[in-house]
Amino acid sequence: SDLFQTDLKAKSVAAVLFQEENLEITLKDGTKYIVKNHDSLSLKEELLLNDVKVSNSKSMNETISLVFDLLFYLFFFGIFFVAFRKFISPNTFKVVRKTGVVFSDVIGMTQLKKDMLQIIEIMHKPEFYVQQGIRMPKGVLLEGAPGNGKTLFARALAGEGKVNFIPAKATDFQSMFMAIGPMKVKLLFKKARKNAPCIVFIDEFDGIGTKRNYSGSAIETENTRIVTALLNELDGFTQNQGVLVLAATNSRKVLDEALIRAGRFDAKYVVPFPNFEMRKELVSKFLKSKKFDNDVSLEILAKLFDGFCSAQIESVINKAALIASQQKCESFSLQDIHSALKEV
Repeated sequence: SDLFQTDLKAKSVAAVLFQEENLEITLKDGTKYIVKNHDSLSLKEELLLNDVKVSNSKSMNETISLVFDLLFYLFFFGIFFVAFRKFISPNTFKVVRKTGVVFSDVIGMTQLKKDMLQIIEIMHKPEFYVQQGIRMPKGVLLEGAPGNGKTLFARALAGEGKVNFIPAKATDFQSMFMAIGPMKVKLLFKKARKNAPCIVFIDEFDGIGTKRNYSGSAIETENTRIVTALLNELDGFTQNQGVLVLAATNSRKVLDEALIRAGRFDAKYVVPFPNFEMRKELVSKFLKSKKFDNDVSLEILAKLFDGFCSAQIESVINKAALIASQQKCESFSLQDIHSALKEV
C-alpha cells in the first residue's frame, strides 16, 4: 500500500483495476502488482484527478445476476413475441375453399336461399351488374335463436355459390392486448379481398358489434375500437370487390345502429324456429342413421318438438338412442323420446 502511494505521488501509475478484494496496479512502464482494496470512497476521485485510468472487475455474483437479467428479458420478450404472433398471425382466419355443404343440406329457408343466390350471382359478375346500376349488398344480417341453423346456412351458401368462405366468431377478435381486436378486423377483410369472391361469416356478432359505450373502461374502449374498425372496413368496400359479410346474431336490438344501417348491412333476415313441415324434414334427416320402433313416426315427433330448434331436435333424438342403448335395446321407442325430453 505504501508502494502504491509512492508511485501515485510520483505519477507513475497508469491504470488501476478495482477487484472485489484487491487493486491491480499497472505502472506506466508496464509493471503490475496487487495491493489490498480498502474501499476508500475518495480513492477513485484521487486517481481520476491524477489522470489514472480506473476500471472495475465484476464479481461472480454480479456476472450471475447480469446473466439472469438477460435471460429474464429474453424470456419476457419471447413470450410477448409468440403471443403477438399468435393473436395477429396471418393464419388467424382460415380460407375455406370448399365447405362441403350445399342448400339441399339445409331444411327450409326457401325465400332466404332464393335471395342469397341472387347476391352470389352478383358476386360472380360484378361488372355486369354495375353497368345496370345494381350494387351488391355489403352485409347480410341473420337473426335467430342459437341452434336454428345460421352457421349451416352460411356454409351452404358458400358451397352452393362456389365461393371462398372465411368463418370467424366474436371471440376471435377478443384479446388481452389493447388494439389487437381492430388489427384482426383489418387482417380479416384484407384476406377476404385477396380471396374474392368471398363470404366473411361472423358468428356471435353481438359479441363484438354491440352499441358503443364511452364509459372509459378498457373493455368498452376496445369494443368501441372494434366497431369503428368494422365501420371503416364496410365503408371501404367498393361495388366490385366481391366480398359479402354474413353476420349471425341472437338479438339485433343490442347491435350498434350505425353498424347495421342501410348501406352497410342492407339485408336483414330472421331465421325462425322450424314449422311443422320443417320439423318433419328435420326428424326424417336425423332418423336416417338410427334404428327406431314402429311407434316413432315423423308426425308424432314433429308435434312433440314444437318450439324446438334444429340442434335441440337432433340432441333429443340422439339422447333417446343413447337411453335405448343403455337398456341393451337395438332401437329406441317413443317412451325413450319422452325420457329424453325430460332431460332437455
